[in-house]
Parts: sequence; structure tokens; C-alpha cells
Amino acid sequence: MTGPLQDVQARYPMAPLIRFTLISLYLALVVPLPVFATGTLQALLWLALPLGLALVLAATSEQVELSGSSIQVGYPRWCAWLLRRSWSLPWSAIRGLTPVATSQGGRVFYVRAADGSAYLLPQRVAAFEDFLARFGQETGLEVTAIGRISPPWTYQLLAALSGAMLVAELVWIAWEGMAPA
Repeated sequence: MTGPLQDVQARYPMAPLIRFTLISLYLALVVPLPVFATGTLQALLWLALPLGLALVLAATSEQVELSGSSIQVGYPRWCAWLLRRSWSLPWSAIRGLTPVATSQGGRVFYVRAADGSAYLLPQRVAAFEDFLARFGQETGLEVTAIGRISPPWTYQLLAALSGAMLVAELVWIAWEGMAPA
């Protein structure tokens, strides 16, 4: 976050299903790489794996804080220095919402500010309905047309596939480790 809010009333982290899905997908795609590599490349990949995981954890730690005076979107201090996409607006500066179609057929919304700037409205937060209700109450804007970017079943399916892939890879790695040379 760019600075602590003095009167934080609500904090909304990334939805756990979305965060778990993205982390498990990273692990499923990357864990086998150092196992298949040889020599110096293998050592480099073992070093890169936790660094990549730290970046994924940072990217999925975005949070939204609502106070009586403003909305603030950003990251915890441990990674805010790296991910600088944070923004903050007083409620009085918010003038509207602009819907934009995504290439996957969904819609994202941009928060329009009095100075003409626009910021992406978070749509992947935990307790999304509560977040929207508070946002609408504070801004006076109509929020009933706003939904999540993608339905939960897409993340549930991706989480199950990523989990299954990771389990299969770990079983294979263990099996190969026990096989006689």
C-alpha cells in the first residue's frame, strides 16, 4: 500500500480460490523443470523456483482497503516496493465507472476520477458482494451490473487440474527417485 489508512473499515484480499489456483498452477508448471534439467541449468532452476514462487505470492497478495474517506488498492509492505500498481482515491473524487469488454467475453470496470484518470476496479477480491455494496454505498454509483471477471467454476476447474497435475508430477518424481539406476 502507498500509505496506511487511518480509518480502515474493511480489507479485501484476493479471493482464496483465485490465489490458490494461480499458485498451484505455477508450481505444477515449474516444479518438474529442475528435475528434468542437468548440470548447471538444474542448479539455476532450483534457485529460480523459489524466486518465481515469491513473485507469484507477491502478485497474488493484492488487497483493497476501504475507509470512510477513500479506497486504496495495493500490496502489503513486504512486496509493495516491487509491485507499484497501487492506487488510492478519496470517495469524493470518484465520478463514474466505465465498462470495458475483455477478449474472453467478460467485462472489467474502470473507476473514473475527477481529474480524468481511470483505475481498474478490483474484481477478484474475497467477499466481492460485500466489497461492491460498500463501494456503491460510498460512491452512490450503480453497481448491480458489476460481476466477477470469470465465474468461480473456471477457477475451480483450473485448481483441480493444477492440483492433479502437481500430485502426478510429485508421484512421478518420487517413483523415479526410488527406481534402481
